[in-house]
Amino acid sequence: MAALFTKFCSQAAIVFLLVLPSLVSKSDAGSIVVYWGQNGGEGTLTETCNTGRYQIVNIGFLSKFGGGQTPEINLAGHCNPKSNGCQRASIGIKNCQRKGIKVLLSIGGGFGSYGLSSENDAKNVANYIWNNFLGGRSNSRPLGDAILDGVDFDIEKGGLHYVTLARMLAAHSTRGRKVYLSAAPQCPFPDQHLNAALSTGLFDYVWVQFYNNPQCEFSSRNPNAFKRSWNRWTSSISAKIFVGLPASRAVAGSGFVPANDLINEVLPFVKRSPKYGGVMLYDKFNDDKSGYSPKIRGRV
Repeated sequence: MAALFTKFCSQAAIVFLLVLPSLVSKSDAGSIVVYWGQNGGEGTLTETCNTGRYQIVNIGFLSKFGGGQTPEINLAGHCNPKSNGCQRASIGIKNCQRKGIKVLLSIGGGFGSYGLSSENDAKNVANYIWNNFLGGRSNSRPLGDAILDGVDFDIEKGGLHYVTLARMLAAHSTRGRKVYLSAAPQCPFPDQHLNAALSTGLFDYVWVQFYNNPQCEFSSRNPNAFKRSWNRWTSSISAKIFVGLPASRAVAGSGFVPANDLINEVLPFVKRSPKYGGVMLYDKFNDDKSGYSPKIRGRV
């Protein structure tokens, strides 16, 4: 009996040692984040999450808000919010969430009519977002009855009163349901639009846009500019920091990083930081075209 027990323990120890590396690698693994919503050819949310490539999906964009305007979401070729056509996205949101994938509402973007004129304006926008996309109640929820996991700040103009907006949204977090906050600042530090908001420590994720900014994006000829910028972000901002990249050459003027360069040069460096969160890709349509995320997913 003693010999049998010893043999069993030895076998159990071998199994544990074989499984341990995979457990460690999973716990240390980063996430891939993708933007969805600006091209009808990228498939539905359900199809996006069924690929198994992403852990967070940002729905973009709520591109009209503030200044007394009635907020409006723009999902390009997917649906028309004015006819309530985007409410069917609720099905996809719930399907993604059932798979453990977080779905966030991205506000702002490169185009649109948005900005906050006062603290009171910021509070009104926060209440609108809470009631129409998060855990509040409204008769006119643009994306249906699904409750999104949080809000992504992709603010590329203006910059006043986003501290108030972030605080108002974060105040809705409870033990039962957290409201996640993320941001997509440009890589030059500090970001001219979001620095004050990011300095509050309220943000969970920050995917820095290391593209369309030659002075701080990655280049194999001059990797130090990127490294200095990454170190500045990770040493200054309290959040998980992601490497934000274009998913193909076509979607950005500069900053595309070939998959092999990301795997061999960028990731080994950024993973040294305990704040490393993963990689953000813009966007789903271009990721489908380039096949970028399948090339990197096992190494992120």
